[in-house]
Amino acid sequence: MNQVVRARGGVAVKSTPLEAVEHVDLERYLGTWYEIATIPQRFQRGCVAVTAEYSLLPNGDILVVNTCREGTLDGKIRSVRGRARVVDKKTNAKLKVTFFWPFWGAYWVIGLDPDYQWAIVGHPNRKYLWILSRSPQMDESLYGELLDFVAACGYDLSKIKRTLQPV
Repeated sequence: MNQVVRARGGVAVKSTPLEAVEHVDLERYLGTWYEIATIPQRFQRGCVAVTAEYSLLPNGDILVVNTCREGTLDGKIRSVRGRARVVDKKTNAKLKVTFFWPFWGAYWVIGLDPDYQWAIVGHPNRKYLWILSRSPQMDESLYGELLDFVAACGYDLSKIKRTLQPV
């Protein structure tokens, strides 16, 4: 848990507003992330082997490509493209993302490994959460620490579900 606390600079209390990390180096954040766990959303229904790929666009926005398999690890591939934009340029930790223009949603990096091997993405209303990793599997003890962290941030752990990923 010390690594999580250092990455954020402190742990929030449930009654306090959600906080983003102090800084995100966008160049290091770009690339492929595997969804380890999430609060399931309608648009991801039936998805397993979920990945998010981030790449920089010429105008400074970020291309987001979310991909999953339908139902099983060898199921049909489903993909959606979106765009993200940094909202807080001092930290790069608060972004907004759209997959269905003109609707934008908050994308806040609330936890981040100093080596950019895992990230936790949340939303100020705590209805959305993604635990992401650079690899499809995460050490169970680290996963437990990250769950403790998101619980301390005010998330309801009963809503969080593991995402099936290839071994």
